Amino acid sequence: KTYYLSNVGELNDANEITTALRNMLEPGVKIYLVTSRRAIELSAPPDQQALAQKIITELDRQRKAYRLTFTLAESDAGKRVGIQHFAMVVAAGQRTVVKQGSKVPVMTGSANKDHPELTQFQYLDIGINFDLSLDDSPSGLRLNTKVEQSDMGNPSEYGFTSGPLTGEPVFHQTSLQGSSIVVPGKPLTLGSIDVPGSTRHIDIE
Repeated sequence: KTYYLSNVGELNDANEITTALRNMLEPGVKIYLVTSRRAIELSAPPDQQALAQKIITELDRQRKAYRLTFTLAESDAGKRVGIQHFAMVVAAGQRTVVKQGSKVPVMTGSANKDHPELTQFQYLDIGINFDLSLDDSPSGLRLNTKVEQSDMGNPSEYGFTSGPLTGEPVFHQTSLQGSSIVVPGKPLTLGSIDVPGSTRHIDIE
């Protein structure tokens, strides 16, 4: 019998359901995962088919989706100078990555100085990056998040005005990573960061 997985979004989810079937059904049952069709082929007697149907129904459920809004409020010397809002829809149990900004080329080497077209570059993400996952828990929603904000600085601020480091790029970066329990409908402050070497302060909610 063929069981189609209607709510599986990633291969790992299908593998977990297949593993659960192999652990719960009798050893003689033959189970095959057909990834191209998001289906499980099962060769088993009727009682094992009924148990397999029950297991798949329990595990292959539609994931809940939540709308998350991140707010980055920046202050300078106690005065609010900017605020940014980022909204995204996140499915429970899945990883979500959002990036906004630019890719900046940084020279990493040159094969031949007479042939600048052979110069090697590495592209770095500059801007705001969100890397998060949301999972159900008995006390609310567990949010695992990493927020990074970066921009380009002035090399002269660090004394790179002459010699071999002339023109080398300098990047400012603020990063916050952690795990929190979120209650739907209630705001949560993830962290507050003082930017070193300045009077700037960033609140992340």
